[in-house]
Amino acid sequence: MENLAENKIVLDLLPQKFGKQGQIWVVCLLAICAVGFYAYCRQLYYGLEVTALRDYASWGIYISNFVFFVAISLVGSLITAVLRLTDVHWSTPLTRIAEIIAVSAISFAGLIIIVDMGRPDRFYNLFTHGRLQSPIIWDVIVITTYLFISLLLLYFPLLPDLKIMIAFKDKNGKWLQKLYEFLGSFWKNKPEQFKITDKAINILSITIIPVAFAIHTVTSWLFATTYRPGWDSTNFGAYFISGAFLVGAGGVLIAMYVFRTHYKLEKYITDDHFDKMGKVVVLLALVYLYFNINEFLVPAFKMKKSEEEHLMGLFTGEFSPIFWFAISASMLIPILILVFKKGRKPKWSFFAGILVVVGSWFKRFLIVTPTLLHPFLPMHDVPKNYTTYIPTWEEWAIAGGSLAGALLVITFFARIFPIIPIHETIIETESHEKA
Repeated sequence: MENLAENKIVLDLLPQKFGKQGQIWVVCLLAICAVGFYAYCRQLYYGLEVTALRDYASWGIYISNFVFFVAISLVGSLITAVLRLTDVHWSTPLTRIAEIIAVSAISFAGLIIIVDMGRPDRFYNLFTHGRLQSPIIWDVIVITTYLFISLLLLYFPLLPDLKIMIAFKDKNGKWLQKLYEFLGSFWKNKPEQFKITDKAINILSITIIPVAFAIHTVTSWLFATTYRPGWDSTNFGAYFISGAFLVGAGGVLIAMYVFRTHYKLEKYITDDHFDKMGKVVVLLALVYLYFNINEFLVPAFKMKKSEEEHLMGLFTGEFSPIFWFAISASMLIPILILVFKKGRKPKWSFFAGILVVVGSWFKRFLIVTPTLLHPFLPMHDVPKNYTTYIPTWEEWAIAGGSLAGALLVITFFARIFPIIPIHETIIETESHEKA
């Protein structure tokens, strides 16, 4: 650790400047965000009239995005907390990747809710007139708590790396050097500091698990307590949690491949990591598949009139192409790919991760929209556009902008901070060499 400038691990894991591909990537994301911001300005000026949201389809792709962001954020507790507490050391190179995905996703989950409100100036009413009987106030509480814990789990393991980064004054530049010193100048690599942070990380890892389960359970209650076909289910909490674990793990597979490829991290994110994460994704996909079967099979046995219309719309009706794509892409095809050892190689794992994430987004869309268009009381004497929901370009632009914004946060984090923990990697490497 003394000769940092000569340490191969340190040099490999230091943040790298954007190359040409990175610059193009950032410009594209900024352009998408700019279009989304323009669309949001139109929405603020003209109101929600610019959207396709109406009396029946009062939630659309904004809430789909919210549920998706909340779901993918669960990966922080899966990789950082569950695997850390179970003493799974192979996950060390993935912990920071998982945490930054969690922080960026949960941040934009909060933002997209404000977008969906239409009147952001009334957000303060939630705090001045909130009722503890409402799942909405509990959702705000657990989201804020989860964000706070995730930030701490991201920051505490970063402290020893900040000490390393401060030592490279010539490479950092003035503003980065000031940032590193502001965040970690107090860190002296003293045993007492490591003892305190290790204890804090363990406490946070234990705390974040029930909070993570709570955030997805409470989010599911926003739907299940409304007494609508498709949402009137006691299975919804477990259904949401299992799906969140799956999409989060799929997101990590994608990030692993991208960072490994573009930052030349083959020595640190190895084929073995893809093999193990691939097995985790198969397990989570099978669990989520079970809850999906349970979610649709029980109403199918009862086949109430309103439930029948909802199920037929999903299985054979207007939503069936999206439904079968979502089921196949998020669960069936990834299982078929990753269940074989060759399928758990980096490229195939990357492809399976993309399928999981894309399929999971459409799955969230199907949780929201079909139910709203199949209420218990049939629609009568309403304009035709009330009976369908096709998002306007403003909605697509804002939703796309939020997704691009989350990716920008991850991109800039990887440019400023080590995406793989340097200090932990050095310690583990030295312990392996001594063994």
